[in-house]
Amino acid sequence: MKPGLSLRVSQHLALTPQLQQSIRLLQLSTLEIAQEVEQMLDENPFLERENEEAPREEFGLAQADIPAESTDTSMEFATYSGADNTSTASAESQNDSDSPADDLLDWSGDGTHEMAPDDAEWGGDAPARVSSDSGEGTGDALDRAHEHGSLTDFLHRQALALRLGDIDRAALSFLIESLSDNGYLEDPIEALAAGLAQGDAEEAEELVHRFTVALRLLQSLEPTGVGARHLGECLSLQLRELQADGVHDAVLVATALCICQQPLDLLARRDLRRLAPLCGASEEATRAAMALIAQLEPRPGRRFSNVERNAIVPDVLVRRVGTGSAQFVVQLNPDVMPRLRVHDIYAGALRGHRGSDGHQALQQRLQEARWFIKNIQQRFDTILRVSKAIVERQKNFFVHGELAMRPLVLRDIADELGLHESTISRVTTAKYMATPQGTYELKFFFGSGLGTDTGGNASSTAVRALIKQFVAAENPAKPLSDNQIADMLKEQGIECARRTVAKYREALKIPITTLRKTL
Repeated sequence: MKPGLSLRVSQHLALTPQLQQSIRLLQLSTLEIAQEVEQMLDENPFLERENEEAPREEFGLAQADIPAESTDTSMEFATYSGADNTSTASAESQNDSDSPADDLLDWSGDGTHEMAPDDAEWGGDAPARVSSDSGEGTGDALDRAHEHGSLTDFLHRQALALRLGDIDRAALSFLIESLSDNGYLEDPIEALAAGLAQGDAEEAEELVHRFTVALRLLQSLEPTGVGARHLGECLSLQLRELQADGVHDAVLVATALCICQQPLDLLARRDLRRLAPLCGASEEATRAAMALIAQLEPRPGRRFSNVERNAIVPDVLVRRVGTGSAQFVVQLNPDVMPRLRVHDIYAGALRGHRGSDGHQALQQRLQEARWFIKNIQQRFDTILRVSKAIVERQKNFFVHGELAMRPLVLRDIADELGLHESTISRVTTAKYMATPQGTYELKFFFGSGLGTDTGGNASSTAVRALIKQFVAAENPAKPLSDNQIADMLKEQGIECARRTVAKYREALKIPITTLRKTL
Protein backbone atom coordinates (compact mmCIF):
# COMPACT_ATOMS: atom_id res chain seq x y z
CA MET A 1 0.00 0.00 0.00
CA LYS A 2 1.44 3.35 -1.06
CA PRO A 3 1.46 5.99 1.70
CA GLY A 4 -0.03 9.39 0.89
CA LEU A 5 -1.60 12.55 2.28
CA SER A 6 -5.26 13.50 1.99
CA LEU A 7 -7.45 16.34 3.26
CA ARG A 8 -10.82 15.54 4.77
CA VAL A 9 -13.46 17.81 6.31
CA SER A 10 -15.64 16.41 9.09
CA GLN A 11 -17.70 17.60 12.01
CA HIS A 12 -17.42 16.29 15.54
CA LEU A 13 -18.63 17.34 18.95
CA ALA A 14 -16.01 18.25 21.54
CA LEU A 15 -17.12 18.31 25.16
CA THR A 16 -15.24 21.18 26.74
CA PRO A 17 -14.60 21.05 30.50
CA GLN A 18 -17.27 23.67 31.19
CA LEU A 19 -19.84 21.76 29.11
CA GLN A 20 -19.04 18.55 30.96
CA GLN A 21 -19.53 20.38 34.25
CA SER A 22 -22.84 21.83 33.03
CA ILE A 23 -24.17 18.39 32.13
CA ARG A 24 -23.01 16.92 35.44
CA LEU A 25 -24.58 19.69 37.53
CA LEU A 26 -27.85 19.33 35.65
CA GLN A 27 -28.38 15.76 36.82
CA LEU A 28 -27.50 16.34 40.50
CA SER A 29 -30.23 16.41 43.12
CA THR A 30 -30.83 19.30 45.51
CA LEU A 31 -28.71 17.72 48.25
CA GLU A 32 -25.93 16.84 45.83
CA ILE A 33 -25.83 20.34 44.33
CA ALA A 34 -25.56 21.83 47.83
CA GLN A 35 -22.62 19.52 48.57
CA GLU A 36 -21.03 20.45 45.25
CA VAL A 37 -21.33 24.15 46.06
CA GLU A 38 -19.79 23.69 49.51
CA GLN A 39 -16.92 21.69 48.02
CA MET A 40 -16.26 24.34 45.38
CA LEU A 41 -16.35 27.09 48.02
CA ASP A 42 -13.70 25.21 50.01
CA GLU A 43 -11.46 24.52 47.01
CA ASN A 44 -11.69 27.74 44.98
CA PRO A 45 -10.53 30.96 46.70
CA PHE A 46 -12.11 33.14 44.00
CA LEU A 47 -15.62 31.88 44.81
CA GLU A 48 -17.64 33.26 47.71
CA ARG A 49 -21.22 33.35 48.90
CA GLU A 50 -23.13 36.59 48.37
CA ASN A 51 -25.29 37.44 51.40
CA GLU A 52 -26.64 40.83 50.44
CA GLU A 53 -29.67 41.51 48.26
CA ALA A 54 -29.11 43.65 45.18
CA PRO A 55 -31.13 44.33 42.01
CA ARG A 56 -30.22 42.40 38.88
CA GLU A 57 -28.38 44.42 36.25
CA GLU A 58 -30.01 44.67 32.86
CA PHE A 59 -27.15 43.04 30.93
CA GLY A 60 -27.31 39.74 32.88
CA LEU A 61 -25.91 36.44 31.65
CA ALA A 62 -26.95 36.90 28.03
CA GLN A 63 -24.30 39.64 27.59
CA ALA A 64 -21.71 38.28 30.01
CA ASP A 65 -19.11 37.79 27.29
CA ILE A 66 -19.47 41.25 25.70
CA PRO A 67 -16.32 43.36 26.20
CA ALA A 68 -16.76 46.00 28.87
CA GLU A 69 -15.95 49.65 28.61
CA SER A 70 -12.55 50.55 30.00
CA THR A 71 -14.14 53.04 32.34
CA ASP A 72 -16.52 50.46 33.81
CA THR A 73 -14.90 49.58 37.13
CA SER A 74 -17.94 49.67 39.39
CA MET A 75 -18.50 46.74 41.70
CA GLU A 76 -22.24 46.25 41.36
CA PHE A 77 -23.72 42.83 41.85
CA ALA A 78 -26.68 41.35 39.97
CA THR A 79 -29.08 39.09 41.79
CA TYR A 80 -30.28 36.01 39.99
CA SER A 81 -34.03 35.44 40.01
CA GLY A 82 -34.89 32.19 38.27
CA ALA A 83 -38.62 32.87 38.34
CA ASP A 84 -38.18 35.90 36.08
CA ASN A 85 -35.47 34.65 33.75
CA THR A 86 -36.16 31.80 31.38
CA SER A 87 -34.20 32.87 28.32
CA THR A 88 -30.86 31.44 29.43
CA ALA A 89 -29.42 28.73 27.23
CA SER A 90 -29.57 25.22 28.70
CA ALA A 91 -26.85 22.60 28.84
CA GLU A 92 -28.32 20.87 25.83
CA SER A 93 -28.37 24.01 23.76
CA GLN A 94 -24.68 24.33 24.54
CA ASN A 95 -24.23 20.76 23.40
CA ASP A 96 -25.92 21.41 20.08
CA SER A 97 -24.08 24.67 19.43
CA ASP A 98 -21.50 24.78 16.64
CA SER A 99 -20.39 28.31 17.38
CA PRO A 100 -16.62 28.80 17.23
CA ALA A 101 -16.88 30.74 20.46
CA ASP A 102 -17.51 27.47 22.28
CA ASP A 103 -14.19 26.15 21.08
CA LEU A 104 -12.35 29.24 22.24
CA LEU A 105 -13.79 29.29 25.73
CA ASP A 106 -11.52 27.24 27.92
CA TRP A 107 -10.52 26.84 31.56
CA SER A 108 -7.27 28.60 30.74
CA GLY A 109 -8.78 32.06 30.09
CA ASP A 110 -6.60 35.04 30.83
CA GLY A 111 -9.11 36.70 33.15
CA THR A 112 -9.11 40.02 31.29
CA HIS A 113 -12.11 42.27 30.77
CA GLU A 114 -12.70 40.59 27.41
CA MET A 115 -14.20 37.64 29.25
CA ALA A 116 -16.82 39.56 31.21
CA PRO A 117 -17.81 43.18 31.87
CA ASP A 118 -16.72 42.81 35.47
CA ASP A 119 -15.71 39.97 37.73
CA ALA A 120 -18.44 40.89 40.14
CA GLU A 121 -21.06 40.45 37.43
CA TRP A 122 -20.49 36.71 37.38
CA GLY A 123 -21.59 36.56 40.98
CA GLY A 124 -24.74 38.44 40.09
CA ASP A 125 -25.80 35.60 37.83
CA ALA A 126 -25.71 33.07 40.65
CA PRO A 127 -29.02 31.89 42.15
CA ALA A 128 -29.97 33.28 45.50
CA ARG A 129 -30.03 31.10 48.56
CA VAL A 130 -32.00 31.90 51.65
CA SER A 131 -30.37 30.77 54.84
CA SER A 132 -32.31 28.08 56.62
CA ASP A 133 -31.05 29.30 59.96
CA SER A 134 -33.33 32.31 60.01
CA GLY A 135 -36.87 31.96 61.22
CA GLU A 136 -38.78 28.74 61.59
CA GLY A 137 -37.96 26.83 58.45
CA THR A 138 -36.82 23.44 57.34
CA GLY A 139 -33.96 23.43 59.85
CA ASP A 140 -36.36 23.56 62.77
CA ALA A 141 -38.36 20.65 61.39
CA LEU A 142 -35.21 18.57 61.01
CA ASP A 143 -34.12 19.49 64.52
CA ARG A 144 -37.44 18.23 65.82
CA ALA A 145 -36.91 15.02 63.85
CA HIS A 146 -33.55 14.54 65.59
CA GLU A 147 -35.30 14.79 68.96
CA HIS A 148 -37.20 11.60 68.08
CA GLY A 149 -35.07 9.03 69.94
CA SER A 150 -34.03 5.71 68.48
CA LEU A 151 -35.34 2.34 69.61
CA THR A 152 -32.04 1.37 71.23
CA ASP A 153 -31.89 4.61 73.24
CA PHE A 154 -35.47 4.09 74.39
CA LEU A 155 -34.69 0.54 75.55
CA HIS A 156 -31.43 1.53 77.25
CA ARG A 157 -33.30 4.14 79.30
CA GLN A 158 -35.78 1.49 80.46
CA ALA A 159 -32.95 -0.90 81.28
CA LEU A 160 -31.49 1.67 83.69
CA ALA A 161 -34.56 1.22 85.89
CA LEU A 162 -33.91 -2.52 86.28
CA ARG A 163 -31.88 -3.73 89.24
CA LEU A 164 -29.36 -5.98 87.53
CA GLY A 165 -25.83 -7.14 88.10
CA ASP A 166 -23.02 -6.01 85.89
CA ILE A 167 -22.98 -9.21 83.82
CA ASP A 168 -26.76 -9.32 83.28
CA ARG A 169 -26.84 -5.63 82.44
CA ALA A 170 -24.06 -6.13 79.90
CA ALA A 171 -25.94 -9.10 78.36
CA LEU A 172 -29.14 -7.06 78.11
CA SER A 173 -27.28 -4.14 76.56
CA PHE A 174 -25.68 -6.48 74.02
CA LEU A 175 -29.08 -7.85 72.96
CA ILE A 176 -30.50 -4.35 72.64
CA GLU A 177 -27.68 -3.38 70.32
CA SER A 178 -28.26 -6.56 68.30
CA LEU A 179 -31.89 -5.68 67.46
CA SER A 180 -32.94 -4.83 63.92
CA ASP A 181 -34.65 -1.55 63.05
CA ASN A 182 -38.03 -3.30 63.39
CA GLY A 183 -37.22 -4.48 66.92
CA TYR A 184 -36.51 -8.14 66.12
CA LEU A 185 -33.60 -10.23 67.41
CA GLU A 186 -32.78 -11.82 64.07
CA ASP A 187 -29.59 -13.66 65.14
CA PRO A 188 -30.02 -16.80 67.29
CA ILE A 189 -28.78 -16.56 70.87
CA GLU A 190 -26.44 -19.48 70.25
CA ALA A 191 -24.80 -17.66 67.33
CA LEU A 192 -24.33 -14.49 69.38
CA ALA A 193 -22.78 -16.50 72.23
CA ALA A 194 -20.50 -18.43 69.91
CA GLY A 195 -19.24 -15.20 68.36
CA LEU A 196 -18.26 -13.85 71.77
CA ALA A 197 -16.86 -17.12 73.17
CA GLN A 198 -14.44 -17.59 70.26
CA GLY A 199 -14.43 -21.38 70.40
CA ASP A 200 -14.62 -21.82 74.21
CA ALA A 201 -17.56 -24.26 74.64
CA GLU A 202 -17.89 -23.72 78.38
CA GLU A 203 -17.96 -19.95 78.03
CA ALA A 204 -20.44 -20.20 75.13
CA GLU A 205 -22.80 -22.27 77.32
CA GLU A 206 -22.58 -19.67 80.08
CA LEU A 207 -23.29 -16.88 77.60
CA VAL A 208 -26.34 -18.72 76.24
CA HIS A 209 -27.72 -18.90 79.78
CA ARG A 210 -27.06 -15.17 80.36
CA PHE A 211 -28.60 -14.21 77.04
CA THR A 212 -31.69 -16.35 77.71
CA VAL A 213 -32.30 -14.47 80.97
CA ALA A 214 -31.58 -11.14 79.28
CA LEU A 215 -34.00 -11.97 76.44
CA ARG A 216 -36.86 -12.44 78.89
CA LEU A 217 -36.04 -9.06 80.40
CA LEU A 218 -35.83 -7.48 76.96
CA GLN A 219 -39.21 -8.85 75.92
CA SER A 220 -40.76 -7.34 79.07
CA LEU A 221 -39.83 -3.81 77.96
CA GLU A 222 -41.81 -1.38 75.84
CA PRO A 223 -42.83 -1.42 73.03
CA THR A 224 -44.50 -4.78 73.51
CA GLY A 225 -43.17 -7.36 71.10
CA VAL A 226 -39.62 -6.04 71.01
CA GLY A 227 -36.94 -8.73 71.15
CA ALA A 228 -39.08 -11.26 69.29
CA ARG A 229 -37.22 -13.65 67.04
CA HIS A 230 -39.98 -14.00 64.46
CA LEU A 231 -43.41 -12.59 63.66
CA GLY A 232 -45.32 -15.29 65.48
CA GLU A 233 -43.45 -14.63 68.73
CA CYS A 234 -43.95 -10.86 68.32
CA LEU A 235 -47.73 -11.26 67.99
CA SER A 236 -47.81 -13.76 70.85
CA LEU A 237 -46.03 -11.32 73.19
CA GLN A 238 -48.64 -8.68 72.47
CA LEU A 239 -51.50 -11.13 72.92
CA ARG A 240 -50.12 -12.27 76.27
CA GLU A 241 -50.11 -8.67 77.43
CA LEU A 242 -53.76 -8.34 76.37
CA GLN A 243 -54.46 -11.58 78.22
CA ALA A 244 -52.84 -10.21 81.39
CA ASP A 245 -54.78 -6.95 81.15
CA GLY A 246 -58.09 -8.84 81.01
CA VAL A 247 -59.65 -6.25 78.72
CA HIS A 248 -60.51 -8.70 75.95
CA ASP A 249 -62.38 -11.98 76.21
CA ALA A 250 -60.05 -14.72 77.48
CA VAL A 251 -61.33 -17.31 74.95
CA LEU A 252 -60.83 -14.83 72.10
CA VAL A 253 -57.23 -14.10 73.14
CA ALA A 254 -56.50 -17.82 73.65
CA THR A 255 -57.77 -18.56 70.13
CA ALA A 256 -55.60 -15.77 68.73
CA LEU A 257 -52.58 -17.19 70.57
CA CYS A 258 -53.27 -20.61 69.06
CA ILE A 259 -53.46 -19.09 65.58
CA CYS A 260 -50.05 -17.43 66.05
CA GLN A 261 -48.54 -20.82 66.92
CA GLN A 262 -49.68 -22.27 63.59
CA PRO A 263 -47.85 -21.77 60.26
CA LEU A 264 -48.22 -18.09 59.49
CA ASP A 265 -48.95 -18.70 55.83
CA LEU A 266 -52.37 -19.98 56.92
CA LEU A 267 -52.97 -16.65 58.65
CA ALA A 268 -51.71 -14.73 55.62
CA ARG A 269 -54.13 -16.62 53.35
CA ARG A 270 -56.91 -16.29 55.94
CA ASP A 271 -57.55 -20.00 55.66
CA LEU A 272 -60.45 -20.35 58.10
CA ARG A 273 -61.23 -23.93 57.12
CA ARG A 274 -57.81 -25.16 58.27
CA LEU A 275 -57.20 -22.77 61.19
CA ALA A 276 -60.54 -23.41 62.91
CA PRO A 277 -60.04 -27.17 63.51
CA LEU A 278 -56.36 -26.68 64.38
CA CYS A 279 -57.36 -24.27 67.18
CA GLY A 280 -60.47 -26.21 68.19
CA ALA A 281 -62.73 -23.19 67.61
CA SER A 282 -65.63 -22.36 65.35
CA GLU A 283 -65.11 -20.39 62.16
CA GLU A 284 -66.86 -17.41 63.72
CA ALA A 285 -64.54 -17.43 66.76
CA THR A 286 -61.51 -17.91 64.49
CA ARG A 287 -62.64 -14.97 62.35
CA ALA A 288 -62.92 -12.76 65.46
CA ALA A 289 -59.47 -13.88 66.67
CA MET A 290 -57.95 -13.04 63.28
CA ALA A 291 -59.54 -9.62 63.45
CA LEU A 292 -57.90 -9.12 66.86
CA ILE A 293 -54.50 -10.15 65.43
CA ALA A 294 -54.94 -7.62 62.63
CA GLN A 295 -54.96 -4.86 65.24
CA LEU A 296 -51.51 -5.80 66.58
CA GLU A 297 -48.20 -4.19 65.58
CA PRO A 298 -46.06 -6.56 63.48
CA ARG A 299 -43.03 -4.21 63.67
CA PRO A 300 -42.54 -2.85 67.20
CA GLY A 301 -39.72 -0.53 66.14
CA ARG A 302 -41.74 1.17 63.43
CA ARG A 303 -42.47 4.36 65.37
CA PHE A 304 -38.76 4.80 66.14
CA SER A 305 -37.70 4.76 62.50
CA ASN A 306 -35.79 7.76 61.19
CA VAL A 307 -38.27 10.06 59.48
CA GLU A 308 -35.68 12.61 58.37
CA ARG A 309 -34.51 10.54 55.40
CA ASN A 310 -37.99 10.89 53.86
CA ALA A 311 -37.91 14.69 53.96
CA ILE A 312 -38.09 16.27 50.50
CA VAL A 313 -37.19 19.85 49.67
CA PRO A 314 -38.90 20.85 46.38
CA ASP A 315 -36.90 22.52 43.63
CA VAL A 316 -39.95 24.19 42.06
CA LEU A 317 -42.99 25.81 43.65
CA VAL A 318 -46.36 25.94 41.86
CA ARG A 319 -49.24 28.01 43.20
CA ARG A 320 -52.61 28.89 41.80
CA VAL A 321 -53.53 32.52 41.22
CA GLY A 322 -57.06 33.83 40.85
CA THR A 323 -60.30 32.03 41.50
CA GLY A 324 -62.08 32.09 38.16
CA SER A 325 -59.46 30.71 35.75
CA ALA A 326 -56.93 27.94 36.21
CA GLN A 327 -53.77 30.02 36.17
CA PHE A 328 -50.60 28.86 37.88
CA VAL A 329 -47.36 30.59 38.78
CA VAL A 330 -44.21 28.48 38.55
CA GLN A 331 -41.07 29.63 40.35
CA LEU A 332 -37.88 28.17 41.72
CA ASN A 333 -37.58 27.48 45.42
CA PRO A 334 -35.25 30.20 46.76
CA ASP A 335 -34.20 27.95 49.65
CA VAL A 336 -32.30 25.60 47.33
CA MET A 337 -30.65 28.23 45.12
CA PRO A 338 -27.06 29.05 46.11
CA ARG A 339 -26.15 32.73 45.74
CA LEU A 340 -22.55 33.00 44.61
CA ARG A 341 -20.15 35.53 43.17
CA VAL A 342 -16.51 35.92 42.24
CA HIS A 343 -14.41 37.42 45.03
CA ASP A 344 -13.81 40.91 43.61
CA ILE A 345 -10.79 41.72 45.81
CA TYR A 346 -8.91 38.54 44.83
CA ALA A 347 -9.84 38.96 41.17
CA GLY A 348 -8.68 42.58 41.18
CA ALA A 349 -5.41 41.62 42.85
CA LEU A 350 -4.83 38.97 40.21
CA ARG A 351 -5.35 41.47 37.39
CA GLY A 352 -2.80 43.77 38.97
CA HIS A 353 -0.07 41.12 39.14
CA ARG A 354 0.03 39.72 35.63
CA GLY A 355 3.19 37.92 34.70
CA SER A 356 4.04 36.98 38.26
CA ASP A 357 4.83 33.43 39.37
CA GLY A 358 1.73 31.22 39.55
CA HIS A 359 -0.41 33.72 37.66
CA GLN A 360 -1.54 31.15 35.08
CA ALA A 361 -2.65 28.64 37.72
CA LEU A 362 -4.59 31.27 39.65
CA GLN A 363 -6.14 32.54 36.43
CA GLN A 364 -7.40 29.04 35.73
CA ARG A 365 -9.03 28.89 39.17
CA LEU A 366 -10.70 32.23 38.49
CA GLN A 367 -12.09 30.93 35.22
CA GLU A 368 -13.36 27.81 36.99
CA ALA A 369 -15.25 29.98 39.47
CA ARG A 370 -16.83 31.97 36.63
CA TRP A 371 -17.97 28.91 34.76
CA PHE A 372 -19.26 27.23 37.90
CA ILE A 373 -21.50 30.20 38.63
CA LYS A 374 -22.73 30.27 35.05
CA ASN A 375 -23.46 26.53 35.00
CA ILE A 376 -25.33 26.75 38.30
CA GLN A 377 -27.60 29.40 36.81
CA GLN A 378 -28.09 27.39 33.64
CA ARG A 379 -29.10 24.40 35.73
CA PHE A 380 -31.85 26.29 37.52
CA ASP A 381 -32.98 28.05 34.35
CA THR A 382 -33.36 24.72 32.57
CA ILE A 383 -35.27 23.22 35.50
CA LEU A 384 -37.62 26.21 35.47
CA ARG A 385 -38.21 26.02 31.71
CA VAL A 386 -39.00 22.30 31.87
CA SER A 387 -41.26 22.79 34.90
CA LYS A 388 -43.25 25.53 33.16
CA ALA A 389 -43.72 23.31 30.12
CA ILE A 390 -44.91 20.44 32.34
CA VAL A 391 -47.39 22.65 34.20
CA GLU A 392 -48.76 23.94 30.91
CA ARG A 393 -49.22 20.40 29.55
CA GLN A 394 -50.67 18.95 32.77
CA LYS A 395 -52.79 21.91 33.86
CA ASN A 396 -55.84 19.70 34.38
CA PHE A 397 -53.92 17.64 36.93
CA PHE A 398 -53.25 20.69 39.09
CA VAL A 399 -56.98 21.44 39.08
CA HIS A 400 -58.67 18.01 39.22
CA GLY A 401 -55.97 15.58 40.40
CA GLU A 402 -54.53 12.34 39.02
CA LEU A 403 -57.68 11.35 37.13
CA ALA A 404 -57.12 14.32 34.81
CA MET A 405 -53.50 13.43 33.98
CA ARG A 406 -52.67 13.47 30.26
CA PRO A 407 -50.23 11.15 28.47
CA LEU A 408 -46.82 12.81 28.28
CA VAL A 409 -43.39 11.57 27.19
CA LEU A 410 -39.96 13.14 27.32
CA ARG A 411 -39.94 13.82 23.57
CA ASP A 412 -42.98 16.11 23.87
CA ILE A 413 -41.17 18.48 26.24
CA ALA A 414 -37.88 18.12 24.37
CA ASP A 415 -39.47 19.14 21.06
CA GLU A 416 -41.28 22.07 22.65
CA LEU A 417 -38.15 23.50 24.30
CA GLY A 418 -35.68 22.56 21.59
CA LEU A 419 -33.67 20.30 23.88
CA HIS A 420 -32.57 16.68 23.74
CA GLU A 421 -34.49 13.92 25.49
CA SER A 422 -31.41 13.12 27.58
CA THR A 423 -31.45 16.68 28.93
CA ILE A 424 -35.12 16.37 29.90
CA SER A 425 -34.34 13.05 31.56
CA ARG A 426 -31.54 14.63 33.61
CA VAL A 427 -33.72 17.57 34.61
CA THR A 428 -36.64 15.43 35.76
CA THR A 429 -34.57 12.96 37.81
CA ALA A 430 -34.43 13.64 41.58
CA LYS A 431 -36.05 17.07 41.13
CA TYR A 432 -39.31 17.75 42.95
CA MET A 433 -42.24 20.10 42.44
CA ALA A 434 -44.52 21.36 45.23
CA THR A 435 -48.05 21.71 43.84
CA PRO A 436 -51.55 22.29 45.23
CA GLN A 437 -52.03 18.52 44.84
CA GLY A 438 -48.86 17.62 46.78
CA THR A 439 -45.12 17.27 46.17
CA TYR A 440 -44.09 15.09 43.24
CA GLU A 441 -40.94 14.19 41.36
CA LEU A 442 -40.88 15.77 37.91
CA LYS A 443 -40.82 12.29 36.36
CA PHE A 444 -44.25 11.66 37.91
CA PHE A 445 -45.87 13.86 35.27
CA PHE A 446 -44.64 11.63 32.45
CA GLY A 447 -46.50 8.48 31.52
CA SER A 448 -47.44 6.35 28.55
CA GLY A 449 -50.93 6.32 27.12
CA LEU A 450 -53.56 3.60 26.80
CA GLY A 451 -55.95 3.47 23.88
CA THR A 452 -59.59 4.51 24.28
CA ASP A 453 -62.76 3.78 22.33
CA THR A 454 -62.74 7.29 20.91
CA GLY A 455 -59.31 6.82 19.38
CA GLY A 456 -57.52 8.97 21.95
CA ASN A 457 -55.14 8.08 24.75
CA ALA A 458 -55.55 7.88 28.52
CA SER A 459 -52.57 8.44 30.78
CA SER A 460 -51.29 5.42 32.68
CA THR A 461 -51.21 7.61 35.81
CA ALA A 462 -54.91 8.38 35.39
CA VAL A 463 -55.65 4.68 34.89
CA ARG A 464 -53.81 3.81 38.12
CA ALA A 465 -55.80 6.48 39.94
CA LEU A 466 -59.00 5.01 38.52
CA ILE A 467 -58.00 1.52 39.68
CA LYS A 468 -57.31 2.89 43.16
CA GLN A 469 -60.74 4.52 43.13
CA PHE A 470 -62.44 1.26 42.11
CA VAL A 471 -60.70 -0.68 44.89
CA ALA A 472 -61.57 1.97 47.50
CA ALA A 473 -65.26 1.73 46.57
CA GLU A 474 -65.44 -2.09 46.34
CA ASN A 475 -67.44 -4.33 48.65
CA PRO A 476 -64.95 -5.60 51.29
CA ALA A 477 -66.79 -8.91 51.44
CA LYS A 478 -66.48 -9.36 47.65
CA PRO A 479 -63.40 -7.51 46.42
CA LEU A 480 -62.90 -6.91 42.72
CA SER A 481 -60.70 -9.25 40.73
CA ASP A 482 -58.27 -8.02 38.08
CA ASN A 483 -60.64 -9.24 35.36
CA GLN A 484 -63.52 -7.29 36.87
CA ILE A 485 -61.39 -4.14 37.11
CA ALA A 486 -60.38 -4.57 33.45
CA ASP A 487 -64.05 -4.86 32.48
CA MET A 488 -64.89 -1.73 34.49
CA LEU A 489 -62.12 0.16 32.71
CA LYS A 490 -63.49 -1.05 29.39
CA GLU A 491 -66.87 0.38 30.36
CA GLN A 492 -65.08 3.70 30.85
CA GLY A 493 -63.76 3.40 27.30
CA ILE A 494 -60.19 2.41 28.29
CA GLU A 495 -58.65 -0.68 26.72
CA CYS A 496 -56.61 -2.27 29.52
CA ALA A 497 -55.73 -5.97 29.68
CA ARG A 498 -55.90 -8.01 32.88
CA ARG A 499 -52.11 -8.30 33.05
CA THR A 500 -51.78 -4.53 32.80
CA VAL A 501 -54.32 -4.14 35.62
CA ALA A 502 -52.30 -6.58 37.75
CA LYS A 503 -49.09 -4.62 37.03
CA TYR A 504 -50.70 -1.31 37.99
CA ARG A 505 -52.28 -2.86 41.11
CA GLU A 506 -48.90 -4.17 42.27
CA ALA A 507 -47.31 -0.77 41.59
CA LEU A 508 -49.98 0.77 43.83
CA LYS A 509 -49.18 -1.88 46.50
CA ILE A 510 -52.76 -3.09 46.48
CA PRO A 511 -52.95 -6.72 47.69
CA ILE A 512 -54.62 -9.52 45.75
CA THR A 513 -58.31 -10.30 46.14
CA THR A 514 -57.96 -12.91 48.88
CA LEU A 515 -55.92 -10.54 51.09
CA ARG A 516 -58.38 -7.67 50.61
CA LYS A 517 -61.37 -9.75 51.55
CA THR A 518 -62.89 -8.86 54.91
CA LEU A 519 -63.66 -11.80 57.17
